[in-house]
Amino acid sequence: MTASAPADSTSGTLYVVATPIGNLDDISARALKVLKDVALIAAEDTRHSMRLLQHFGIQTPLAACHDHNERDEGGRFLARLSAGDDVALVSDAGTPLISDPGYHLVRQAREAGIKVVPVPGACAVIAALSAAGLPSDRFIFEGFLPAKAVGRRTRLQALVEEPRTLIFYEAPHRILESLKDMADVFGADRPAVLARELTKTFETLKGLPLSELCAFVEADSNQQRGECVVLVGGHTAPEGEEAVSAEALRVLDLLLQEMPLKRAAALAASITGVRKNALYQAGLERKS
Repeated sequence: MTASAPADSTSGTLYVVATPIGNLDDISARALKVLKDVALIAAEDTRHSMRLLQHFGIQTPLAACHDHNERDEGGRFLARLSAGDDVALVSDAGTPLISDPGYHLVRQAREAGIKVVPVPGACAVIAALSAAGLPSDRFIFEGFLPAKAVGRRTRLQALVEEPRTLIFYEAPHRILESLKDMADVFGADRPAVLARELTKTFETLKGLPLSELCAFVEADSNQQRGECVVLVGGHTAPEGEEAVSAEALRVLDLLLQEMPLKRAAALAASITGVRKNALYQAGLERKS
């Protein structure tokens, strides 16, 4: 955890303000009051946020705070805060910092002893999880997967045995290929939910095994548009002697490239400690 200096009572406050992810009625009364009362709003895209402010009749000045200038321009906002001005940080939609800019500014403000106050509200991750019907007591948010297939599959492979519900953001033009990679890596029968265009007119919440979800998205081009959240059920480890870990399967797959199944299963059993019969059965299933 980053250490922060004691808050300076003479400085302003940095408010981290959640804004709607679609439906404008989701903005809170507190968020509206903060946005009206602060001296400046640091926005991911000033043009986008201007439309929100105009809708609610808010005339507070805006300044850009996005991925490309956040590190360099942070001092500008810190100067205003240090002078006693309150500043609100907003992203284009939802809660700032959740796969959006703002981390560097918040960190700098805390290190400078400036008070940082969250103004909670809409967040696509939490909205999707609340309605997905997947276990919600423990979950892991992975943000956006790598754009290239090799990197994406490598990241997914590292999560094969993750027992918590997995949550990803995905761009609409990559949603189908990402779902196909998930089905290949996690297994066709792993439960999943596509939460698309949350709170908007064409909201979709579709839960199916990964292979069926792929088919659903592939058959309907409309499902390949808009903002996408993908939730995948966590890994349930097999119990007892028949349990075969992902690492044992990886070893088995490597050996199968060089030798017959019976020999590969025996050697994999020696390497990993997993029962030979279980590995042999797993090899049969993989071949089929």
